[in-house]
Amino acid sequence: MEKVDGEVARLLALVREGLAGATEALLHQDRARAEALVARDQEIDELSRQVEELVRERLDRMNLTREELAYLITVLQILPELERSADLAEHIAQRAGHGLGRDMTPRSRGIVQRMAEVGLEMWHLVAEAYADRATDAAGELDEADEELDALHTSLTAEVAKGTMPVPVATELTLIARFYERLGDHAVNLGRRIARLGPGMP
Repeated sequence: MEKVDGEVARLLALVREGLAGATEALLHQDRARAEALVARDQEIDELSRQVEELVRERLDRMNLTREELAYLITVLQILPELERSADLAEHIAQRAGHGLGRDMTPRSRGIVQRMAEVGLEMWHLVAEAYADRATDAAGELDEADEELDALHTSLTAEVAKGTMPVPVATELTLIARFYERLGDHAVNLGRRIARLGPGMP
């Protein structure tokens, strides 16, 4: 159980690190960092598979308590959310590798920076909630998600002004969606973790 718990915490940290790194690479045209983040996605996929195997091995045993069973089922539900979130961070990193940041307007760069800050705070809340088996993170996550949705709307409006090259505008529209989806996954994870409660392993 401790190994499963530690690896899930590691996956949460890797998603957060991926989001932070992808944003930095995007805004600073750091292609080397972007390529490294894209390559690391395979590591996250492999780690996720290993955790799933550990959980299934534990589920095959017959001496599980009710709390242990609920915890293991929740981990199986969490893993796909983590994998999809890591993929979203990778998608941002891929756009960073194209040098997109240099053609963005100052306002769009500011909005992307703020979206990343809000997203990172949400993932920090999720990681803390998982570590503490906290049940009270949902309100903060919902509030942050609302801000992220508003930023998505603002970035879409900035793109619609037509002041950026069409290829840049197209990619930026996708990037806005990636950040929004990362927020949605954080909210979903917070709700699943809240069901565990402080008494869970």
